[in-house]
Amino acid sequence: MHFPSDHRFDVNEIPFSVRGSWLDVSPVVALHTRRDDLHLVSHQNGIHGVLALVPEIGGDRVETDIVATPSVLAWGHERGRIEVTFDDTSTLRVRGTGLALRLADATAGLTPFTGTYLFTEPGSSSAVFTSYETGRRYRVTPITGSLTVDGNEALGARARSVLAGADGRAWEIAVEEFTAAHAPFVASGTFDEAVGRNAAAFEEYLNALAPWRSERTPGAALAAYVLWSATVSPLGYLDRESILMSKHWMDKVWSWDHAFNALALAPGLPEVALDQFLAPFDYQDDAGAPPDSVTHSEVLYNYVKPPIHGWALAKLRERMPRPLDREQLLDLYYRLTRWSLFWLDYRRVDGHDLPYYQHGNDSGWDNSTTFDNDRVIEAPDLAAFLIVQLDVLTELAGELGLDSARWTTESERLRAALLATLWSGEDFVAISPSSGRRSTATSLLNLLPIIAGERLPLEVREKLAKHIERHLTEFGPATEIPGTEHYEPDGYWRGPIWAPSTVLIESGLRSSGFVELADTVSERFRALCEKSGFAENFDAVSGAGLRDRAYSWTASSYLLLAGEAESRREQAS
Repeated sequence: MHFPSDHRFDVNEIPFSVRGSWLDVSPVVALHTRRDDLHLVSHQNGIHGVLALVPEIGGDRVETDIVATPSVLAWGHERGRIEVTFDDTSTLRVRGTGLALRLADATAGLTPFTGTYLFTEPGSSSAVFTSYETGRRYRVTPITGSLTVDGNEALGARARSVLAGADGRAWEIAVEEFTAAHAPFVASGTFDEAVGRNAAAFEEYLNALAPWRSERTPGAALAAYVLWSATVSPLGYLDRESILMSKHWMDKVWSWDHAFNALALAPGLPEVALDQFLAPFDYQDDAGAPPDSVTHSEVLYNYVKPPIHGWALAKLRERMPRPLDREQLLDLYYRLTRWSLFWLDYRRVDGHDLPYYQHGNDSGWDNSTTFDNDRVIEAPDLAAFLIVQLDVLTELAGELGLDSARWTTESERLRAALLATLWSGEDFVAISPSSGRRSTATSLLNLLPIIAGERLPLEVREKLAKHIERHLTEFGPATEIPGTEHYEPDGYWRGPIWAPSTVLIESGLRSSGFVELADTVSERFRALCEKSGFAENFDAVSGAGLRDRAYSWTASSYLLLAGEAESRREQAS
């Protein structure tokens, strides 16, 4: 089914940007911080609202209706209109008629180490803002009309702004982000041509990610836009094109989030998917651990993330349209080897078979109730993920003609310990490696061993499936059961529904033989996204989106589950 290229979205929920850009236009300028006006936001050196974009008539701010599509964003008013598009990944084109636009310094004032300085560029008609926060410059160049500059070369706490369209005539400007110097702006084409390029680029991306879309999958286009617009070009510490979790404040690549994005990309953009999968592995430390997160200006190792990567790699290979070559497989094998040895060699107590987390953040479930009694725990999900990863390494070693004996031995050792030590006969618990104290078992986290599938006895799988059913709400599996003692509606991992836990549970149920329940989990979560968008997480009872409202792994999980459902439908027909 054909979909038009002007798919509309709410810029209050999802930033306006294009694939490859470190810029966006959004009212969200910092952690949980929203402004009345849209801002030009940069994600270099963190998230920073650089310039407020304020529509005016006669020097007064006016309320407007804002409409956004992947290729153009517009402010509308009965007296006129302003439109913005991307000329390239670091340049915006803005034009208006009937309305003026004030581009105003978004910081409180200029000090020797903070704020934004404004000057007119000698020998040109451009004005330049320099930002301490981003370490970049923002040049405003008139294409049609002229600029009015307020606060030129001013110091201290002083208003600084550039006004386009003050005379009421039609106008157009370019806004560029660059480092110390840049050649004068020269338009490579018209505004409308730039809009057309962006519309075509998004449509091509959408067709690559969701060629199966139809009226049964109404969220596909918006999900693809969330990914497309959250993608940044290689820069700073990110050596590959990468999808940030969001171009709101969650503007990093975390070392398990990236795997879900890679899975969504795999069928249509396999090389891009492989880059996405490998991005954190570019920074494995000497012990073999990928960082907790990577972004433009920092690589953090204070935590790790769970070893879902064996599971993800197996699924990635299944979804790719062509096989990986031997060189690629060898590279992946050695990266996964080092990652697995980190857990086996550095995260096991002497005499213990099971590895341990040092904090909830290591699991990705930061504040799960499983960590309430102890933060350092031998956890059932960790053991299950590692069992799967070791089995994937065994298979890879066989393909590559390498010795797999250690992986086979360690996988069986972990499986035996998981069942003997952490299975109570009714459910899985975590245990402190120091005191032996047991965790609670109310969190959905404790049910993630379902990912091990038929590696677990049927009786264990059946009990896990029944527990999962108890977590299942109208919208999907809640991380704590609503109405129980530990449930919190907006409690992060203590109640809300999340995309990654949903995908892992669905995958585990399907591989364990509980196909109908897996179908139910998939259907309810897809309906949730179609109702409430692609938020970081969701209220398990109302389905309302919570926290960051433009989260790429949520969009990827929708595309993954929807695409697989359409494939099953096609195979059944």
